[in-house]
Amino acid sequence: MALRINDEAPNFTADTTEGTIDFHDWIGDGWAILFSHPKDFTPVCTTELGAVAGLKPEFDKRNCKVMGISVDGVSQHQEWSKDIEASQGHALNYPLVGDPELKVVKAYDMLPADTGDTSEGRTPLDNATARSVFIIGPDKKIKATLTYPMSTGRNFDEILRLVDSCQLTANKGVATPANWKQGEDVIISPAVSDEQAKEKYPEGWKTPLPYIRIVAQPK
Repeated sequence: MALRINDEAPNFTADTTEGTIDFHDWIGDGWAILFSHPKDFTPVCTTELGAVAGLKPEFDKRNCKVMGISVDGVSQHQEWSKDIEASQGHALNYPLVGDPELKVVKAYDMLPADTGDTSEGRTPLDNATARSVFIIGPDKKIKATLTYPMSTGRNFDEILRLVDSCQLTANKGVATPANWKQGEDVIISPAVSDEQAKEKYPEGWKTPLPYIRIVAQPK
């Protein structure tokens, strides 16, 4: 079954490079990112996992945990992590799920339900669709999803921006315009009436069009 924004993120218990984890318990009352890669010991994925390790302090600032996953086993993840540190300059500092029975990737609709139940013999191309990012809120609901082709490394600065936007919407009830960055003006949500907006923003707002109400980012 396809997962959509506002669906509950499927819970799972799995072996990881940091021990056995219950996903919802691990998320706790913060935010989380679950991101997948098709296969260990592949070039683009090696750069991505190193990039995430380097950005972990930024995710921590946002109270957002990060978890990686592929259909490889934990022991293979642990071997690969040596290459990640040696080539990318950052040691793995977040858990990687081992999913050799394909249970989690199928629960998240990254592989078809009839794929089978083992990663044995599967190539990166067989797992090409397992290249997704799920941003999950404290309520355990999916706030955003992204899926990339194998040939394109993910832009994790953009994923941080997306987390910022999702958190701002959740906490302040505003929307963010195209190319928005932290600290820039935002848009009052259409769900907020003008009367409600006057209470929240007594200094008013800019209105380039009747349905666009722009204010400074709330503190």
